[in-house]
Amino acid sequence: MVKRPWVTFFSQTGAEIADIAESLDRWPDVIITNKRPDHLRTIDSRLEGKVTFVPNRPSEDDYFKITKSLRHPIMTLHGWLRVVPAEFIERYSHSIFNGHPGLITKYPELKGKDPQVRAFEGKYPVAGAVIHKVVAGVDEGKVIMEEKFNAMDLSLDELFRILRDRSLFMWTDFLKKVL
Repeated sequence: MVKRPWVTFFSQTGAEIADIAESLDRWPDVIITNKRPDHLRTIDSRLEGKVTFVPNRPSEDDYFKITKSLRHPIMTLHGWLRVVPAEFIERYSHSIFNGHPGLITKYPELKGKDPQVRAFEGKYPVAGAVIHKVVAGVDEGKVIMEEKFNAMDLSLDELFRILRDRSLFMWTDFLKKVL
């Protein structure tokens, strides 16, 4: 069986990508991040020498350059804090997936940035994470996997840890099926 190319995108540390890669015993073929000043983030040391940088606000051409030589890639977004151009999404509509640490199937108001903090501050009784297809609207794509749990009486740190663990489980399970 031929392995599909795997392209990942991140704007924060990339630790989730490294954790998933170690769990799968397979590293992404391409790991993309946007250029940011060093004082704004630290990239996980396990990604050293594996990362390709694009401009802080990549153009549509920047996205297409990434995939031009890849045949049927699977693309995953892990804290990619940039809007993916609509034309790129349209071309790869069956191949781009995003992980979101908010249970948007139950609480659609948690779409967008920092849903964990909003769920914690709103004292939501149930928390969770999803993997969804990427479409032009932010966190609007069809949810393909979800994990949920009781969030009552959790500290913010506990909420973050459980969401991270559930996300890693989902990503590993999902990628084993599609790569």
